[in-house]
Amino acid sequence: MLQIGKINTLKVVKLQASSIYLGSEASNKVLLVDKAPADIKLGDTLEVFVYVDSEGHLAATTKIPLAQVDDIAWLKVASLNYVGAFLDWGLPKELLLPFSEQHHEMEVGKSYLVRVFLDDQNRIAATTKIDRYLSDESEDFKAREKVSLIIADKTDLGVKAIINNTHWGMLYQNELFQPVKKGQKIDGYIKHVREDYKIDLVLQQPGYGKVLSLTDNILAKLKQNNGVLLISDKSPPEVIYSTFGVSKKVFKQAIGALYKKQLITIDKAGIKLN
Repeated sequence: MLQIGKINTLKVVKLQASSIYLGSEASNKVLLVDKAPADIKLGDTLEVFVYVDSEGHLAATTKIPLAQVDDIAWLKVASLNYVGAFLDWGLPKELLLPFSEQHHEMEVGKSYLVRVFLDDQNRIAATTKIDRYLSDESEDFKAREKVSLIIADKTDLGVKAIINNTHWGMLYQNELFQPVKKGQKIDGYIKHVREDYKIDLVLQQPGYGKVLSLTDNILAKLKQNNGVLLISDKSPPEVIYSTFGVSKKVFKQAIGALYKKQLITIDKAGIKLN
């Protein structure tokens, strides 16, 4: 089924002069607005983004936008006029953010978190009113599950993040060991679903699996540095993160595991390979 505002795989169903029409068994013919490859022929398939043009006709482009329908993205305002703001989303035709879908006045050159949606006439538009599409609670996520995050606003506790374009979660400040910025897309993990079904997040893989992969990394770095690293469980968290990309707690667990196996020795100055 043809999906407006999404990437579709469509076949070339008609070649007419310089025009190319795409479609599938269940869809209407869609005009390809891009310049076609010279060797294209009937029956070939293309990955295209489908939208409704200014005249209300279906159109397709091989250019991939920064966001599709149902996605939340950090997009910049390119221009303003009497109907609303127009966002740069990676396509020649800018994305409309109507006045009715704005929380407050937009400014050209500034970026905002928006959700892309289809209006009643199947036109693609954007809204800053993303809370109505997101839930604060969920019973479906599992601890240690890997998820896609979009960084949102800072709070007194840490940083809010959007999970898989569907839910809100929290990254706590005392568990953030790398800088993040609003609008950034990053992988994360479900740390815990609380009794009130609110979702706590971390950026590092939780559990002993993280420790196991880190021990291999530590041993590799020791071998590369003649068996000595000037970093230990007494080192500042910032130094540990800049070296291994993990928290001090996870690092201490890893070198503790190596010490128990008598693979390293630990002192205040650092660790040594046995």
